[in-house]
Parts: sequence; structure tokens; C-alpha cells
Amino acid sequence: MDYFAEMEARIPKNEVRTRFAPSPTGYMHVGNLRTALYTYLIARNLGGKFLLRIEDTDQDRFVEGATDVIYKTMKECSLKHDEGPDIGGPVGPYVQTERRPIYGKYAELLIEKGAAYRCFCTKERLEELHAADPTAKYDGFCSRLSQEEIDEKLAAGIPYVIRQKIPAEGTTTFSDAVFGDITVPNETLDDNVLIKSDGLPTYNFANVIDDHLMGITHVVRGSEYLSSAPKYNLLYQAFGWEIPTYVHCSPVMRDSQHKMSKRHGDPSYEDLIAEGYLTEAVVNYVALLGWSPGGEQEIYDLDGLVKAFDIKGISKSPAVFDKTKLTWMNSEYIKALPADEFYTRALPYIGLNNPNLDLKAIAALVQSRCEVLTDIHDRVDFFDELPDYDIQMYVHKKMKTTLENSLESLNAVLPIFEALEDWSESGVHDALFSLVEKLGVKNGLILWPVRVALSGKQMTPGGAVEIAAILGKEESIRRLKDGIARLS
Repeated sequence: MDYFAEMEARIPKNEVRTRFAPSPTGYMHVGNLRTALYTYLIARNLGGKFLLRIEDTDQDRFVEGATDVIYKTMKECSLKHDEGPDIGGPVGPYVQTERRPIYGKYAELLIEKGAAYRCFCTKERLEELHAADPTAKYDGFCSRLSQEEIDEKLAAGIPYVIRQKIPAEGTTTFSDAVFGDITVPNETLDDNVLIKSDGLPTYNFANVIDDHLMGITHVVRGSEYLSSAPKYNLLYQAFGWEIPTYVHCSPVMRDSQHKMSKRHGDPSYEDLIAEGYLTEAVVNYVALLGWSPGGEQEIYDLDGLVKAFDIKGISKSPAVFDKTKLTWMNSEYIKALPADEFYTRALPYIGLNNPNLDLKAIAALVQSRCEVLTDIHDRVDFFDELPDYDIQMYVHKKMKTTLENSLESLNAVLPIFEALEDWSESGVHDALFSLVEKLGVKNGLILWPVRVALSGKQMTPGGAVEIAAILGKEESIRRLKDGIARLS
């Protein structure tokens, strides 16, 4: 069995196979995550395999630690791959720089088939061509070299690249699951480089070779690669290979005019998590950026997305990243968490130093009142220390409170607090509402001044009763006295 037959024999047959093939060039932006997610959902929905491949042939853009970011993000998002660099598989290696010899052999085979050629043009010549016409494609000069000229240059050790030989005439048609059939004149296509002078493949060549040899049936990528699809098809046709199903996704936009960009401060996945968004909410929201399941439902866990996902729901139109919508969705996820789960996630964000405070009670108080986890500290920091506050806060039109009647209310509450033995939430509640009933006043006339005195804030998670119960008797009385002193 020759080399190529042996490689073909390794390819799994009769199963759906998708791949996420990121370049380790930095953070995982939202578009990357969406590609990974759709690739995963297609495989799982169709009962297939999901592969991870690291495309690291562009060594100039390689960022140390970026591969770890890819692994970490996929793990956090529960996008578990079936084959990849870390777990192996039948068609490895799964890192492109480790597959270097493969590309050279297939490039030579392409030359034999007349679909590629060696290009010895110097950098200076190419720059001259570009200077004369910046929009001009390569003029195909080296495709017209005789075998004798090629042999002489090889013998002289002149560096070369290997270029794809595009047919000069005719058209190439490709089919995309989102955009349909697209036909382009071959004369508009460039003889792009397949193998660089350092022997490493370009993306345009490596992804075709790898997708075929790994048995990939569905290729998900950004619509910016639509213009390259005809050249990919010509490579598949030259080798006599079956062309996979293309799924090109329109870009994720910051607004109607601009793509999302880290340079313009748009968030990556890691940024969103650091801002207090839950992974599940981010995954749910990203799935809906350019894909619609139909119907009114918007909240989906990953299993729900797998069941609902259909390529037909992917839109041709760009999707606008709406952080307000993501924030709403995140708040829904926060509210739906079991109390113990929310406490575990909220704990790093509570940030209180008083060891006597019941942090679980504080978490329960804030769960339905925060949109992102980073909201939590600023909403509960008063439990640690009473902030300095303006006494005008006691004045509340709706509650009909003034500085004068607020002072009267606090003076009425103080002895009740001092005498109260059952300092539980129900005990504090009963004591305050008994006073309200005794005085024959509206609830707010008592509860608002107590709330301000205990928190020093206009907006708090929970009211006077819950806050007092968490602060404890001694601290509540101390703060009540402080309020009386400020109003006196």
C-alpha cells in the first residue's frame, strides 16, 4: 500500500464528523466561540464526532498560552471533543505543525496532477507586481517555466513556494448550506500559495488536506472565507475527493456597521466571564447570534440546543452583539440557579470581611436582584461597614417620610430593638409590624427610615427586616443610634 492509499485507509467512513480548528493567536473572541458551538451542535445533533484541531502554521501570529485558552474555554463551555491533540484519535496528529510532512507529499502529488507548480519569484519581483497594480493577482509567470528551467533552479537551491494552478477559463461553482450555490469566473481567482518557502502550508492548503484526511463532513467557518471556497473546491476536484458541506456564518457585529474587534474594546469570552456573566448564559446567547430555533423560546441549556439545532436556522444576515440582551439572559440564568449553586458562584464576588455575617443569607438576598455576578459586591458592601450618607435620603415622597418623622420613627424603634430577644427575621418582622399597628401608620413610615439607618443606601437587596436580621442585634442597634444622631 502506497503512502496516499495508507492515509486514505485511516479515514473514518459513514459518520458525521465536524471540527473546530482555531489558531492559537490569542483570546477566544465571540465569533470563535460561536464557530466552536455550531460545529459541536451539528455533530451532536446528527449523532456524529466533534474534533479539535490546532491550526498553528502561522508561526508569526502564534501567542504563547493561547492553546491553553482554547482548551480552558471549551471545557468551561462543555464543548467536549471526541478527538484532538490532548486525547488523540485515529487520524492524528491534530496539530498542524506536527503534520508538516503530510502537506509536502500532497503538494508534490498536486504538481504531478498539473494542479500546482513551484514558484521561484523573488520577494522583490512580487513587490514590483503589486506596486504596478495593488489589485492585480499573481501573473502566473512560474507556471510557464519549462521542466529544464525548473530543474536548473532546484539544482541551484533557489527558494520556492508551491502555488495552486487555477484554470484560466471557465467557472467554479460551490454550494453552501447558508448562502446556496455561488458561481465565480476562474479568471478572478489567484494562484494562491499552498506551501510557503519554509515548507509550512498556508491555511488555504492545510485545511483542505486535513479536512479530507480527517473525514470532515461539515465545515463551519466565517463568511469571510466564502471567496476562498472556489479555490478549495478546485483542490478537492484535483485530488478527486468528496467536497464537505460548507456552512458559512455571517459575522458578529458590534453595531450595524462594524464587526466586533478586540482592538475596539469588544469583549472576548474570558472578558465576559470576568465581567460576571455565567458561562451557560454566554453559550445560550452566542448560539442565538445568527441562528434561530423558531418559536418564542430563548432560554436553552446545551442539551436543548443540541436537540433544537438545525443548519437551516442559520441566517445570512450579520448578527449584532446586544449586551443588553445578554445581560437580561444572564439575570434569568442567575434567578434560575439553585440557592446553593448561586451561593458557590457568588461567594468570590461578595467580598465582605466581617466573619460574623451569614454570607449564605446575603447571597439569597441578592440572587434575584443582580444581573451579573460583579453587581454583587457594590450591592452588599454596606453589611461590612455603614457608608457615610446624606440625611436627605430619609426624605421619601412615596413613603411620606421627612427628616422630622424619620427621627421620630427611629426613636420609636430603638427601645423595641433593644428589648427584642428573638433576633431572627421573623422576630424582627413581628416587632416592627407590631409597632406599625400600634402607631396606626403606613408601613413605609417606619420601615424606610430603619432601612436607611441600617444600610446608608437608597437601593438595597431586601428591606429593613432582612437587613436587620443579617446584621444582628448589636450592629443594628449601633446603626440605629448613628441614624438618630445624624438626624438630631
